Amino acid sequence: MRFEGTAAYVADKDLMVAVNAAIALERPLLVKGEPGTGKTELARQVAAALGLDFIEWNVKSTTKAQQGLYEYDAVSRLRDSQLGNPRFNDIANYIRRGKLWDAFAAGKKVVLLIDEIDKADIEFPNDLLQELDRNEFYVYETGETIRAAIRPIVIITSNNEKELPDAFLRRCFFHYIRFPEAETLQKIVDVHYPGIKQNLVRAALTRFYEIRDVPGLKKKPSTSEALDWIRLLVADDIEPEDLRADPRHALPKLHGALLKNEQDVHLFERLAFMARRQG
Repeated sequence: MRFEGTAAYVADKDLMVAVNAAIALERPLLVKGEPGTGKTELARQVAAALGLDFIEWNVKSTTKAQQGLYEYDAVSRLRDSQLGNPRFNDIANYIRRGKLWDAFAAGKKVVLLIDEIDKADIEFPNDLLQELDRNEFYVYETGETIRAAIRPIVIITSNNEKELPDAFLRRCFFHYIRFPEAETLQKIVDVHYPGIKQNLVRAALTRFYEIRDVPGLKKKPSTSEALDWIRLLVADDIEPEDLRADPRHALPKLHGALLKNEQDVHLFERLAFMARRQG
């Protein structure tokens, strides 16, 4: 069982080595990188390439680790007891399975994505240490142990918004997805937009990397934003020569696809203003 990329996802050699190492070690794969570099999509493509079911757990700031295991709906049970509903007699009716439960009870190899784990409270990863390590957990209300007969492939993503505990990191295989070089990004564009004019792609990527290299940029545009921008360029039938940087008009064409906050827009406007004064 080896991951070698897919036709829809351009994975470099280091990334494929990391995925296959995590599978061989039966350890969670922790993937970090800039937003928009394909961390979440990696898990989907690993599942597709290996022909496995895909289970996704999207972590939010309010998410608790317990929700990944199960939740006990005591309020519904109390209401049913007051109404005389016979469901009240079986506590299992009030246990809602979480995504880890689904993955552990699948009875076959699956891919489990724990997406953006750094959004949650700092205790969140610590609360999952034993469950991910042993691939089992105990349900106190019913007295049963949920154990994975076949370990799932666990892929965990992080945008590096906060540090993860050392004890958690020790249990993971780590990979950082670097921002792709121009050659790799061109391959990604070709995958998403087959048949696109190559002279437009070259001009767009040249301008894109010039924008990313501007000093003082608060948020550098990501891979996904590059794809959106190029899609708009094609839709508006922009000519390659129109993308060449003109210091007097420093804002790029359709800049709203690339610059996502007012500070960066003002930065480019100031650069244009300074260039006009000097010119």
